[in-house]
Amino acid sequence: MRIKNSVVVITGAASGIGRATALRFARRHVSLVLASRRLEALESLVAECTALGSRAIAVPTDTSEHDAVQELASRAVEEFGRIDVWVNNAAVSFFSPFLEVPLRDFERVIDVNLMGYVYGARAALERMQDQGAGVLVNVASIVGEVPQPYTSAYSVSKAAVRALGVSLRSELMLDRKKHIHVCTVLPPTIDTPFFHHAANYTGRRAVAMPPVYTPDRVAKAIMGVVEAPTREVAVGRIGRSMVRQHRLMPGRLEKVMAHQVEHTHLSRKEAAEDSSGNLYGPSLDPADARVTGGWSGRRRTAQRTIMGTALLGAGVGAVVFAEPLKAAAPVLAKRAAALGRAVVGNA
Repeated sequence: MRIKNSVVVITGAASGIGRATALRFARRHVSLVLASRRLEALESLVAECTALGSRAIAVPTDTSEHDAVQELASRAVEEFGRIDVWVNNAAVSFFSPFLEVPLRDFERVIDVNLMGYVYGARAALERMQDQGAGVLVNVASIVGEVPQPYTSAYSVSKAAVRALGVSLRSELMLDRKKHIHVCTVLPPTIDTPFFHHAANYTGRRAVAMPPVYTPDRVAKAIMGVVEAPTREVAVGRIGRSMVRQHRLMPGRLEKVMAHQVEHTHLSRKEAAEDSSGNLYGPSLDPADARVTGGWSGRRRTAQRTIMGTALLGAGVGAVVFAEPLKAAAPVLAKRAAALGRAVVGNA
Protein backbone atom coordinates (compact mmCIF):
# COMPACT_ATOMS: atom_id res chain seq x y z
CA MET A 1 0.00 0.00 0.00
CA ARG A 2 1.00 3.63 -0.36
CA ILE A 3 2.55 4.82 2.90
CA LYS A 4 2.69 8.58 2.40
CA ASN A 5 -0.24 10.37 4.05
CA SER A 6 -1.49 7.15 5.68
CA VAL A 7 -2.69 6.91 9.29
CA VAL A 8 -0.59 4.55 11.41
CA VAL A 9 -1.34 3.30 14.93
CA ILE A 10 1.57 1.77 16.88
CA THR A 11 1.26 0.14 20.30
CA GLY A 12 4.28 -0.22 22.56
CA ALA A 13 5.65 2.91 20.89
CA ALA A 14 7.54 4.39 23.84
CA SER A 15 10.75 2.40 23.32
CA GLY A 16 12.55 -0.23 21.33
CA ILE A 17 10.94 -1.60 18.17
CA GLY A 18 7.83 0.56 18.55
CA ARG A 19 9.81 3.78 18.85
CA ALA A 20 12.09 2.85 15.95
CA THR A 21 9.04 2.04 13.82
CA ALA A 22 7.39 5.35 14.64
CA LEU A 23 10.51 7.28 13.65
CA ARG A 24 10.88 5.35 10.39
CA PHE A 25 7.23 6.02 9.48
CA ALA A 26 7.57 9.66 10.53
CA ARG A 27 10.17 10.20 7.80
CA ARG A 28 7.47 9.26 5.29
CA HIS A 29 5.16 12.05 6.54
CA VAL A 30 2.35 9.89 7.86
CA SER A 31 -0.13 10.63 10.64
CA LEU A 32 0.87 8.71 13.75
CA VAL A 33 -1.18 7.57 16.73
CA LEU A 34 1.32 6.45 19.36
CA ALA A 35 0.28 4.23 22.26
CA SER A 36 2.09 3.10 25.40
CA ARG A 37 1.64 3.26 29.17
CA ARG A 38 4.28 6.03 29.44
CA LEU A 39 2.89 9.48 28.64
CA GLU A 40 6.18 11.39 28.99
CA ALA A 41 7.99 8.96 26.70
CA LEU A 42 5.19 9.26 24.15
CA GLU A 43 5.24 13.05 24.30
CA SER A 44 8.97 13.13 23.57
CA LEU A 45 8.39 10.75 20.66
CA VAL A 46 5.59 12.95 19.32
CA ALA A 47 8.05 15.86 19.31
CA GLU A 48 10.63 13.81 17.39
CA CYS A 49 8.08 12.63 14.83
CA THR A 50 6.72 16.13 14.35
CA ALA A 51 10.24 17.42 13.74
CA LEU A 52 10.57 14.81 10.98
CA GLY A 53 7.49 16.16 9.21
CA SER A 54 4.66 13.98 10.49
CA ARG A 55 1.53 14.69 12.46
CA ALA A 56 1.45 12.67 15.68
CA ILE A 57 -0.60 12.30 18.84
CA ALA A 58 0.08 10.40 22.07
CA VAL A 59 -2.62 8.14 23.51
CA PRO A 60 -1.61 6.50 26.84
CA THR A 61 -2.96 2.95 26.61
CA ASP A 62 -2.76 -0.30 28.55
CA THR A 63 -3.36 -2.78 25.74
CA SER A 64 -4.47 -5.51 28.16
CA GLU A 65 -7.71 -3.53 28.61
CA HIS A 66 -10.27 -3.93 25.82
CA ASP A 67 -11.98 -0.59 26.41
CA ALA A 68 -8.64 1.24 26.37
CA VAL A 69 -7.74 -0.27 22.98
CA GLN A 70 -11.16 0.64 21.56
CA GLU A 71 -10.61 4.18 22.81
CA LEU A 72 -7.22 4.22 21.06
CA ALA A 73 -8.88 3.29 17.76
CA SER A 74 -11.62 5.86 18.28
CA ARG A 75 -9.04 8.60 18.94
CA ALA A 76 -7.24 7.70 15.72
CA VAL A 77 -10.45 7.99 13.66
CA GLU A 78 -11.58 11.16 15.44
CA GLU A 79 -8.22 12.85 14.88
CA PHE A 80 -7.30 11.63 11.39
CA GLY A 81 -10.46 10.11 9.90
CA ARG A 82 -9.35 6.50 9.42
CA ILE A 83 -6.81 3.78 10.26
CA ASP A 84 -4.65 2.56 7.39
CA VAL A 85 -2.02 0.65 9.39
CA TRP A 86 -2.19 -0.85 12.87
CA VAL A 87 1.00 -2.25 14.40
CA ASN A 88 0.45 -4.56 17.39
CA ASN A 89 3.78 -4.36 19.19
CA ALA A 90 3.32 -3.88 22.95
CA ALA A 91 4.76 -6.82 24.88
CA VAL A 92 6.12 -7.85 28.27
CA SER A 93 7.95 -10.92 29.53
CA PHE A 94 9.54 -12.74 32.44
CA PHE A 95 12.56 -14.98 32.89
CA SER A 96 11.76 -17.84 35.24
CA PRO A 97 11.61 -21.62 35.48
CA PHE A 98 8.03 -22.59 34.66
CA LEU A 99 7.30 -24.07 38.10
CA GLU A 100 8.61 -21.00 39.92
CA VAL A 101 6.94 -18.11 38.11
CA PRO A 102 3.87 -16.70 39.90
CA LEU A 103 0.78 -17.72 37.94
CA ARG A 104 -0.41 -14.13 38.17
CA ASP A 105 2.67 -13.07 36.18
CA PHE A 106 2.11 -15.80 33.59
CA GLU A 107 -1.46 -14.60 33.11
CA ARG A 108 -0.31 -10.98 32.83
CA VAL A 109 2.06 -11.82 29.96
CA ILE A 110 -0.78 -13.57 28.13
CA ASP A 111 -3.12 -10.65 28.79
CA VAL A 112 -0.71 -8.12 27.26
CA ASN A 113 1.00 -10.14 24.54
CA LEU A 114 -1.96 -12.15 23.28
CA MET A 115 -5.21 -10.55 24.41
CA GLY A 116 -3.73 -7.10 23.74
CA TYR A 117 -3.14 -8.20 20.14
CA VAL A 118 -6.65 -9.67 19.96
CA TYR A 119 -8.11 -6.37 21.14
CA GLY A 120 -5.92 -4.46 18.69
CA ALA A 121 -6.87 -6.75 15.81
CA ARG A 122 -10.59 -6.36 16.53
CA ALA A 123 -10.34 -2.58 16.83
CA ALA A 124 -8.29 -2.27 13.65
CA LEU A 125 -10.20 -4.75 11.50
CA GLU A 126 -13.57 -3.29 12.47
CA ARG A 127 -12.46 0.07 11.07
CA MET A 128 -10.68 -1.46 8.08
CA GLN A 129 -13.79 -3.46 7.17
CA ASP A 130 -15.73 -0.19 6.98
CA GLN A 131 -12.97 1.41 4.89
CA GLY A 132 -12.46 -1.62 2.67
CA ALA A 133 -8.67 -1.56 3.08
CA GLY A 134 -5.86 -1.60 5.61
CA VAL A 135 -2.86 -3.49 6.96
CA LEU A 136 -2.63 -5.11 10.39
CA VAL A 137 0.93 -5.96 11.46
CA ASN A 138 1.48 -8.29 14.40
CA VAL A 139 4.99 -8.26 15.84
CA ALA A 140 5.59 -11.81 17.07
CA SER A 141 9.06 -13.32 17.61
CA ILE A 142 11.42 -16.03 16.44
CA VAL A 143 10.58 -17.76 19.75
CA GLY A 144 7.07 -18.16 18.36
CA GLU A 145 8.71 -20.66 16.02
CA VAL A 146 11.51 -21.92 18.30
CA PRO A 147 10.33 -21.52 21.93
CA GLN A 148 12.99 -21.11 24.57
CA PRO A 149 13.37 -22.06 28.24
CA TYR A 150 12.61 -19.64 31.08
CA THR A 151 10.22 -17.50 28.97
CA SER A 152 7.31 -19.94 28.73
CA ALA A 153 4.49 -17.37 28.69
CA TYR A 154 6.27 -15.16 26.16
CA SER A 155 6.93 -18.14 23.89
CA VAL A 156 3.31 -19.28 24.18
CA SER A 157 2.01 -15.79 23.43
CA LYS A 158 4.19 -15.32 20.35
CA ALA A 159 3.26 -18.72 18.94
CA ALA A 160 -0.38 -17.81 19.48
CA VAL A 161 0.10 -14.47 17.69
CA ARG A 162 1.37 -16.36 14.65
CA ALA A 163 -1.68 -18.63 14.74
CA LEU A 164 -3.95 -15.60 15.09
CA GLY A 165 -2.46 -14.14 11.93
CA VAL A 166 -3.10 -17.33 9.96
CA SER A 167 -6.70 -17.52 11.16
CA LEU A 168 -7.43 -13.88 10.36
CA ARG A 169 -5.89 -14.15 6.89
CA SER A 170 -8.04 -17.20 6.22
CA GLU A 171 -11.22 -15.39 7.19
CA LEU A 172 -10.36 -12.36 5.08
CA MET A 173 -9.69 -14.64 2.12
CA LEU A 174 -13.03 -16.38 2.54
CA ASP A 175 -14.78 -13.01 2.81
CA ARG A 176 -12.96 -11.82 -0.33
CA LYS A 177 -11.45 -8.85 1.51
CA LYS A 178 -8.56 -8.54 -0.91
CA HIS A 179 -7.47 -5.11 0.27
CA ILE A 180 -7.21 -5.92 3.98
CA HIS A 181 -4.00 -7.66 4.98
CA VAL A 182 -2.67 -9.30 8.15
CA CYS A 183 1.12 -9.62 8.33
CA THR A 184 3.30 -11.20 11.01
CA VAL A 185 6.88 -10.12 11.71
CA LEU A 186 9.28 -12.40 13.62
CA PRO A 187 12.24 -10.54 15.16
CA PRO A 188 15.23 -12.35 16.72
CA THR A 189 17.10 -10.74 19.65
CA ILE A 190 16.87 -6.97 19.29
CA ASP A 191 18.93 -4.22 20.96
CA THR A 192 16.15 -2.65 23.05
CA PRO A 193 15.52 -1.86 26.75
CA PHE A 194 13.22 -4.92 26.86
CA PHE A 195 15.70 -7.10 28.78
CA HIS A 196 16.33 -4.42 31.40
CA HIS A 197 12.78 -4.36 32.71
CA ALA A 198 11.47 -7.90 32.15
CA ALA A 199 10.31 -9.75 35.26
CA ASN A 200 12.96 -12.14 36.54
CA TYR A 201 12.93 -15.07 38.95
CA THR A 202 16.10 -16.87 37.83
CA GLY A 203 18.57 -15.19 40.19
CA ARG A 204 20.63 -14.23 37.12
CA ARG A 205 20.63 -10.99 35.16
CA ALA A 206 18.98 -11.25 31.75
CA VAL A 207 21.12 -10.04 28.86
CA ALA A 208 20.54 -9.83 25.10
CA MET A 209 21.32 -13.20 23.53
CA PRO A 210 23.57 -12.98 20.46
CA PRO A 211 23.31 -12.32 17.61
CA VAL A 212 21.71 -8.95 18.39
CA TYR A 213 20.06 -6.85 15.67
CA THR A 214 19.10 -3.19 15.70
CA PRO A 215 15.48 -2.12 16.30
CA ASP A 216 15.52 -0.28 12.99
CA ARG A 217 16.07 -3.63 11.24
CA VAL A 218 12.63 -4.66 12.52
CA ALA A 219 11.12 -1.26 11.74
CA LYS A 220 12.33 -1.64 8.17
CA ALA A 221 10.71 -5.09 7.97
CA ILE A 222 7.43 -3.68 9.31
CA MET A 223 7.44 -0.92 6.73
CA GLY A 224 8.26 -3.51 4.08
CA VAL A 225 5.23 -5.68 4.82
CA VAL A 226 3.03 -2.59 4.83
CA GLU A 227 4.25 -1.50 1.39
CA ALA A 228 4.11 -5.03 -0.03
CA PRO A 229 1.92 -7.15 2.31
CA THR A 230 3.52 -10.49 3.12
CA ARG A 231 1.97 -13.17 5.32
CA GLU A 232 5.02 -13.69 7.54
CA VAL A 233 8.58 -12.34 7.62
CA ALA A 234 11.49 -13.44 9.83
CA VAL A 235 14.00 -10.65 10.46
CA GLY A 236 17.72 -11.24 9.91
CA ARG A 237 19.70 -14.04 8.34
CA ILE A 238 19.99 -15.98 11.60
CA GLY A 239 16.27 -15.61 12.25
CA ARG A 240 15.38 -16.94 8.83
CA SER A 241 17.86 -19.80 9.22
CA MET A 242 16.40 -20.79 12.59
CA VAL A 243 12.87 -20.92 11.18
CA ARG A 244 13.98 -23.12 8.29
CA GLN A 245 16.08 -25.46 10.42
CA HIS A 246 13.43 -25.83 13.11
CA ARG A 247 10.97 -27.06 10.51
CA LEU A 248 13.52 -29.56 9.18
CA MET A 249 14.92 -30.85 12.47
CA PRO A 250 12.96 -29.44 15.43
CA GLY A 251 14.48 -31.59 18.17
CA ARG A 252 18.02 -30.67 17.27
CA LEU A 253 17.37 -26.94 17.04
CA GLU A 254 15.44 -26.93 20.32
CA LYS A 255 18.55 -28.31 22.03
CA VAL A 256 20.60 -25.53 20.46
CA MET A 257 18.13 -22.91 21.68
CA ALA A 258 18.13 -24.34 25.20
CA HIS A 259 21.95 -24.23 25.36
CA GLN A 260 22.04 -20.72 23.90
CA VAL A 261 19.63 -19.38 26.50
CA GLU A 262 21.38 -21.12 29.38
CA HIS A 263 24.85 -19.93 28.39
CA THR A 264 24.29 -16.55 26.73
CA HIS A 265 20.86 -15.17 27.73
CA LEU A 266 21.28 -15.33 31.51
CA SER A 267 24.45 -13.94 33.00
CA ARG A 268 26.76 -16.30 34.88
CA LYS A 269 28.49 -13.35 36.57
CA GLU A 270 25.72 -10.93 37.55
CA ALA A 271 22.95 -11.82 39.97
CA ALA A 272 19.40 -10.45 39.88
CA GLU A 273 16.85 -10.10 42.64
CA ASP A 274 13.36 -11.49 42.09
CA SER A 275 11.23 -8.83 40.42
CA SER A 276 7.96 -8.48 38.54
CA GLY A 277 9.66 -5.89 36.33
CA ASN A 278 7.30 -3.79 34.26
CA LEU A 279 4.47 -6.33 34.15
CA TYR A 280 2.08 -4.24 36.23
CA GLY A 281 3.38 -0.75 35.63
CA PRO A 282 5.73 0.99 33.20
CA SER A 283 9.40 1.42 33.98
CA LEU A 284 10.14 4.79 35.55
CA ASP A 285 13.75 4.83 34.32
CA PRO A 286 14.12 7.47 31.57
CA ALA A 287 16.79 5.27 29.97
CA ASP A 288 14.10 2.69 29.23
CA ALA A 289 12.26 5.15 26.97
CA ARG A 290 14.82 4.82 24.17
CA VAL A 291 15.11 2.94 20.92
CA THR A 292 18.17 0.93 21.93
CA GLY A 293 19.00 -0.90 25.14
CA GLY A 294 22.77 -0.52 25.14
CA TRP A 295 23.49 -3.99 23.76
CA SER A 296 25.62 -2.58 20.92
CA GLY A 297 23.35 -3.98 18.25
CA ARG A 298 24.63 -1.85 15.37
CA ARG A 299 28.35 -2.06 16.15
CA ARG A 300 28.39 -5.77 16.86
CA THR A 301 25.86 -7.10 14.35
CA ALA A 302 28.54 -8.45 12.02
CA GLN A 303 30.50 -10.12 14.83
CA ARG A 304 27.45 -11.54 16.54
CA THR A 305 25.96 -12.81 13.30
CA ILE A 306 29.13 -14.81 12.70
CA MET A 307 29.02 -16.04 16.30
CA GLY A 308 25.39 -17.07 15.96
CA THR A 309 26.04 -18.89 12.70
CA ALA A 310 28.95 -20.77 14.25
CA LEU A 311 26.99 -21.77 17.34
CA LEU A 312 23.92 -22.71 15.31
CA GLY A 313 25.95 -24.93 13.02
CA ALA A 314 27.91 -26.41 15.91
CA GLY A 315 24.73 -27.04 17.89
CA VAL A 316 23.15 -29.03 15.10
CA GLY A 317 26.43 -30.87 14.50
CA ALA A 318 26.73 -31.58 18.20
CA VAL A 319 23.52 -33.59 18.11
CA VAL A 320 24.56 -35.47 15.00
CA PHE A 321 28.01 -36.37 16.28
CA ALA A 322 27.13 -36.49 20.00
CA GLU A 323 29.64 -33.72 20.73
CA PRO A 324 28.62 -31.59 23.73
CA LEU A 325 27.80 -28.05 22.69
CA LYS A 326 29.12 -26.69 25.96
CA ALA A 327 32.58 -28.05 25.23
CA ALA A 328 32.59 -26.76 21.65
CA ALA A 329 31.23 -23.28 22.36
CA PRO A 330 34.38 -21.62 23.86
CA VAL A 331 36.50 -22.56 20.85
CA LEU A 332 33.81 -21.45 18.43
CA ALA A 333 33.31 -18.23 20.34
CA LYS A 334 37.03 -17.45 20.15
CA ARG A 335 37.11 -18.12 16.41
CA ALA A 336 33.90 -16.18 15.81
CA ALA A 337 35.17 -13.20 17.81
CA ALA A 338 38.35 -13.12 15.73
CA LEU A 339 36.33 -13.28 12.51
CA GLY A 340 33.99 -10.61 13.84
CA ARG A 341 36.88 -8.25 14.62
CA ALA A 342 38.17 -8.75 11.12
CA VAL A 343 34.76 -8.01 9.59
CA VAL A 344 34.22 -4.92 11.74
CA GLY A 345 37.75 -3.72 11.09
CA ASN A 346 37.22 -3.97 7.33
CA ALA A 347 33.72 -2.48 7.33
